[in-house]
Amino acid sequence: MAAVTGSDPQPGLAECPPASPVAPAHPSPSVLTDAGDLLRALAAPVRIAIVLQLRAADRCVHELVDALDVAQPLISQHLRVLKTAGVVQGERRGREVVYRLADDHLAHIVVDAVAHVQEGK
Repeated sequence: MAAVTGSDPQPGLAECPPASPVAPAHPSPSVLTDAGDLLRALAAPVRIAIVLQLRAADRCVHELVDALDVAQPLISQHLRVLKTAGVVQGERRGREVVYRLADDHLAHIVVDAVAHVQEGK
């Protein structure tokens, strides 16, 4: 954290770090809409739990049902939402579909959110 000096325009406020070069300073409205859609897809507790499970390993539906103690139709509905949002991908292997995370960025969003909440308790 930057030191606060007497010459700062608002005493008591530290200087903000420079913006990340990866993220645009002013994302387009469509990018903001897509980001909102992604966050909404991650908003349900069962979907958060699914992402955490898939972070550990690829899983098929029955493994998620057993791990999360949630009915199979409900797991399938949540997986459909996550798949539509691009969070998970499914690959058919025989009679089963094995799900995995589309990329690690999504797991970081969920892990950071869970860690943030746990820090406050």
